[in-house]
Amino acid sequence: MLSLKQRLQEVLINKNLISQGQLDQAIQIQREKGGRLSDIIVELKFVKEDELVSTLSQGLGLPLIDLKRFRIDQEVTKIIPVEVARHYQIIPISKMGQTISLAMADPLNIFAIEHVESLTGYKINPIIASAKDIMQTIEVAYPDATKNVIDDLVKEIEISSIELIREENEALPNEKELNRVSREAPVIQITNKILEEAVGLKASDVLIEPLDKSLRVRFRVDGVLQERNAPSKAMHASIVSRIKVMSDLDIAEHRLPQDGRFKIEFASKEVDFRISILPSSFGEKIALRILDKSQAMLDIDKLGFSEDTAQKLKQIAKFPHGMALVCGPTGSGKTTTLYSILKFVDSPEKNIVTVEDPVEYQLEGINQVTARPDIGLTFASSLRSILRQDPNIIMIGEIRDFETVDIAIKSALTGHLVLSTLHTTTASGAIARLINMGVEPYLINSSLISVISQRLVRRICVHCKEEYVIKKEILENLNLHIGKFKNSVFFHGKGCQHCLGSGYKGRVGIAEVLMLSQKLRELVLARAQEHQIKAQARKEGMVTLRESGMDAVFKGLTTLEEVLRVTAPDE
Repeated sequence: MLSLKQRLQEVLINKNLISQGQLDQAIQIQREKGGRLSDIIVELKFVKEDELVSTLSQGLGLPLIDLKRFRIDQEVTKIIPVEVARHYQIIPISKMGQTISLAMADPLNIFAIEHVESLTGYKINPIIASAKDIMQTIEVAYPDATKNVIDDLVKEIEISSIELIREENEALPNEKELNRVSREAPVIQITNKILEEAVGLKASDVLIEPLDKSLRVRFRVDGVLQERNAPSKAMHASIVSRIKVMSDLDIAEHRLPQDGRFKIEFASKEVDFRISILPSSFGEKIALRILDKSQAMLDIDKLGFSEDTAQKLKQIAKFPHGMALVCGPTGSGKTTTLYSILKFVDSPEKNIVTVEDPVEYQLEGINQVTARPDIGLTFASSLRSILRQDPNIIMIGEIRDFETVDIAIKSALTGHLVLSTLHTTTASGAIARLINMGVEPYLINSSLISVISQRLVRRICVHCKEEYVIKKEILENLNLHIGKFKNSVFFHGKGCQHCLGSGYKGRVGIAEVLMLSQKLRELVLARAQEHQIKAQARKEGMVTLRESGMDAVFKGLTTLEEVLRVTAPDE
């Protein structure tokens, strides 16, 4: 009796539909990239789709079955887990002895058949059905399909493993609405599982976005958004209500943006969530920022910076007074770097005060203030009060306006060490930004110690790391500095279960550190252009962001593609 592969070859090759070489090419692409073999054959333009389906139906003796006319016994569906059925777009429709009749959207999927045979111990009799009919039948045939819609996202965890923590002074939301939502156990379970998976994958953000006819769930893992399996669009309103209840927001308000936060206890640790809800054309979009204290790496030596950069950060931390700025786009690790500096210098002899919006991580022994602009507690007003608290070191979450930077500089000039962040892309650009904000150059000269510009690049997964060689001509075309390196051996991750196939696991920091020398101060005083300040800093040994990234590439910490993604050619 011919095997399935031999039958496929007979149909496709012996009937002159495609050649043996074309079939081998399609199977190889499927092994490397996955996907349905029939889709690959059509995409490669070896044959038209209607011709392929017609020939398979006739040649394999598998008629196109209309599943709407079948009533499937639930005992039969128990043979194959719903996760496997969804993944391969298959459903068992009958059992005869040791053989299962299996409706398949892709009867060419040899790997699916082999997997199901090894999983169940039954022989498989494939039958052709449309993918749409199969997915609709799964929803009906599996009674728990909706309940377990995201069970394949995470390992099974009891609902009780997540516990909402409320502050003592928090008022409960509308009692009637709270009782209604609380009774919706499936909504609670689905919401909890989204949060559980996000924390488990060490995601920094969760986006729940309503589209025209579906719901999209995305996690930002290691700085890159990844789309995850999502519940149906019908669950959207309930999920939004559940998040609002947890965040103590107005459930009845659907027209205006809302911001809030909540805290959960998960796996014996507390995790904070910041929530932003934004009305969109298809419904309310939810953005959750995850603040997992257990994942905070507040150690200068463990941030992934080069040894030289780490030493400069420690040197900055030991200054008795002055101002140091950390620059970079949102999500580049600026606050974590500042926290690490504070932890490095923290001691009983020092009075450290921070003002943030909001406080991201509670640091023991450090006084932290949350800015509340809605009640007049701005960065500037907070700083005025902080200066009366006899601080040694002041950290400002972000310099946003002239009033804040003015007080920060005056604090630095009166004997305080001031640390803050600024949204610029380069270290030299920060000086130009301060001048544009209205700060006089002589004040910058007198107060500014250093500017650090940083980025986070994804670390190559250690479990699937491998090396490869790239031609130097390519590097030269990319205008990369490779002169100091003996060869052009690079590393990347193949993708494995540990990194979810991405080839990356975790992140490391790259940075350029501009220390204000006498010549640089003269340029600042003369209101020199940004490129002139950068050129002088490089003469004095400053390593740029791109060069710092390339150093991490040759050390095997990250990939060339990752450095090119997060840094610009002139950085």
